[in-house]
Amino acid sequence: MYRIVTKTALKPTVILYEIEAPMVAKKAQPGQFIILRVDENGERIPITIHDYDREKGTVTIIVQTVGATTEKLSHKQQGDCLHDFVGPLGKPTETEGKKKVCVVGGGVGCAIAYPVLKKFHDCGAEVHAVVGFKNKDVVILEDKFRAVSSVLKVCTDDGSYGQKGLVTEALKELLDAGNVYDEIFAIGPMVMMKFVSKTTEPYGVPTTVSMSPIMIDGTGMCGGCRLTVGGETKFACVDGPDFDGHKVDWDLAVKRNQMYHDFEVHKHEEVCNLFKKEVK
Repeated sequence: MYRIVTKTALKPTVILYEIEAPMVAKKAQPGQFIILRVDENGERIPITIHDYDREKGTVTIIVQTVGATTEKLSHKQQGDCLHDFVGPLGKPTETEGKKKVCVVGGGVGCAIAYPVLKKFHDCGAEVHAVVGFKNKDVVILEDKFRAVSSVLKVCTDDGSYGQKGLVTEALKELLDAGNVYDEIFAIGPMVMMKFVSKTTEPYGVPTTVSMSPIMIDGTGMCGGCRLTVGGETKFACVDGPDFDGHKVDWDLAVKRNQMYHDFEVHKHEEVCNLFKKEVK
């Protein structure tokens, strides 16, 4: 069993969990993920690692409560245990040998972008960051990003905080200002990553995207995260989750990412209703 050491609500539906998992913490690297089950009968879901502490033997994840399993997880309290917490899985993000990079994060994807950004920084690269949110109320991890970024642009769709507009607009401003990046790394909603890749392509800047949002089973057995990359079939969980953004077939990826939306909404409603009945 894996004990919840810390549970912190970053926003009403965005929660940070620090989990006691020494064997996972021992091997974890930025870009990798874990598979968890809340209880014995629960579904297995992949969650990307936000941070880890090898000395304490803990792994930190940040989870947005949007589906049935994340709803169940949100009702767990500090001191409670998870049934399964397996990993690390997936290939670590390649961060060495870069002199100047830009990391682009969108929404809760910033939880994944941060450890990659920090590893770039720790490897000696000059790091710029662009992070985007719907509005001021859902901005997360700004202080962490600022601490390890030479340049940080915070964007909100409605202009309620930082720069008004999309991350692609802020990214284009940095590119047009003459910044020459060895690599751009993007993680966030599928559509955001698509247009980050479209934005950087004319500049010829290598662009890596994390396709973790499309993962379901996390082991390659379900086929739900199947992608076409450079004309070849890949699986996000076992071949990635990082891929060349300029080679991803984005239309196919976005379509596949939407396949289970209605089912997930239905299951989330079922679990919410179950907890409401228990409270009564």
